[in-house]
Amino acid sequence: MKLPEAEPIIIVEHLRAEFGDNLIFRDVSFQVRRGEIFVILGGSGCGKTTLLKHLVGLYRPTAGRVLVNGVDVVAQDPVEMEQVRRGTGMLFQAGALFGSMTLAENIALPLQQYTNLPGPLIDLIVRMKLSLVNLNGFENHLPEEISGGMKKRAGLARAMALDPAILFFDEPSAGLDPVSAVELDLLIKWLNAALGTTMVIVTHELQSIYLIADRIIMLDKDAKGIIAEGDPRVLRDTATDPKVASFFNRQPVGAEYQRLAQKLQIRLTTVAAPLEGSTGGG
Repeated sequence: MKLPEAEPIIIVEHLRAEFGDNLIFRDVSFQVRRGEIFVILGGSGCGKTTLLKHLVGLYRPTAGRVLVNGVDVVAQDPVEMEQVRRGTGMLFQAGALFGSMTLAENIALPLQQYTNLPGPLIDLIVRMKLSLVNLNGFENHLPEEISGGMKKRAGLARAMALDPAILFFDEPSAGLDPVSAVELDLLIKWLNAALGTTMVIVTHELQSIYLIADRIIMLDKDAKGIIAEGDPRVLRDTATDPKVASFFNRQPVGAEYQRLAQKLQIRLTTVAAPLEGSTGGG
């Protein structure tokens, strides 16, 4: 028996974003279901990170609205928006840790700022969050004393400090070696299953997408909006849109591929000609 779909925790309706005369996207609508891992993907310059910043209330759209847990973040004033943000967490590309503070101090910061919890309880929560991301025993390390992958995990621990219902990630695998990237993907997948936290992730890494994503939307720079939505594994096998099929199968789109192939052939011919003319010398 098929289980019913979870209720939406994020609803985006007819969103439009532009900066001056530069239209980023228009009429973008989608829903994120409670408890799922939802990925925003697309080529460079399509507006992935811009869309993410609209979801967390850092940018205001030209038109449309964003509902997070039933609250319209577009209509909120700064004080009300601060309340909304307490129910979400954000992992930035570089982790965004404060370099002069230990990992424990970094994670404790939102707890100290937004709660009245006593110090010993905050310390306990910090140790629990570090344990969740496999950083036991690193409480007193500075960010410069740990690896890039560990910084990402420490940033994730801080994003989870207030037990948010939603976690947002901006290119979580950026700058990581393949092994560290897979370890982070598996951690994200495990945390989602263990805690039921809804996760919205911006990435273009296909390996990560296939491993962690329940559903995706694909933005396109030329279309100025969404050109695909659904299970990435299904889209890989069934997409009829050339751009979507090209992305999921790592193949250039037809005409573009022909131009690249022609340029490569010309370059190879140019390099080979002098070598052929120099053979047979004595």
